[in-house]
Amino acid sequence: MDPIILFFLLGLIAALLRSELRLPPAIYEFLSVLLLLTIGLKGGVELATQPMSTLLPQMVAVIVMGFVLPLLSFPLLLKLGRFKRADAASLAAHYGSVSVGTFAVAVAYLGHQQIEYESHMPLFVVLLEVPAIIVGIILAKGITRETNWKALAHETFLGKSIVLLLGGLLIGWAVGPSGVEPLSGLFFNTFKGVLALFLLEMGLITAQHVSSLRKYGIPLILFGLGLPLASACIGALLGNLLGLSVGGTTVLATLAASASYIAVPAAIRTAVPEANPALSLAASLGITFPFNVLVGIPLYHRLALQISGTPL
Repeated sequence: MDPIILFFLLGLIAALLRSELRLPPAIYEFLSVLLLLTIGLKGGVELATQPMSTLLPQMVAVIVMGFVLPLLSFPLLLKLGRFKRADAASLAAHYGSVSVGTFAVAVAYLGHQQIEYESHMPLFVVLLEVPAIIVGIILAKGITRETNWKALAHETFLGKSIVLLLGGLLIGWAVGPSGVEPLSGLFFNTFKGVLALFLLEMGLITAQHVSSLRKYGIPLILFGLGLPLASACIGALLGNLLGLSVGGTTVLATLAASASYIAVPAAIRTAVPEANPALSLAASLGITFPFNVLVGIPLYHRLALQISGTPL
């Protein structure tokens, strides 16, 4: 098992046993900033080395997937889960977007297994953050005169995760591999250590949402486990269709299966205040994130192998 997963388990078990273990909020904030910038820089460096004509079809296809995923989950939530419209739209937006932490774990997993993948995958993280937010808000409220699109656009496009990911992407693209080299000691060489500490804190946070699962019941648990598996199949099929490697297909399947807990909550809180934020966070952090980190990513790798016809 990759040691970073053990850090997540350490935080989870410590919190469940009511340990006094805590990371100062400033440390968690610093780790988040470093992680987001590193992912953005890696994507930007790769973007600088490839012609846009090669990447553009993949970018368009990934954006379309970002719009389709919440549209597929929304009616399921209304009919099977019997959630209120605002809550169903909020959940659909969370699960249509992506988890940067899950992406980082997938990258670390592939590195641990010595599996290569397309290094422009961080670009897909940026592209998948926004479409689900737009779809979720429209599903919840429709397009009305009361919608404050200016405030919504500000919260969506100028939220911390988008600014750091896109900013890192643009910096990496502008300066290229040689320009980023002096920064590699802080951003690239420490990536796995930063991720380990980040997952330690995520384990502590996840434990806080476990108790909420009893309140929301079996439908939420089934949704939090079942939808990632279905979405991973869509992501894996799309990755294979786009000609991605097994590693790249694994990453795209993981992105499709993940659920946002940074960008989407902030945007939904502004645009759909009637939605219950505890419901979405209990699902994304209490169910889906630990499932993906502990079990899902290896499953998505096997799925990518099967779809590509590579022997297991």
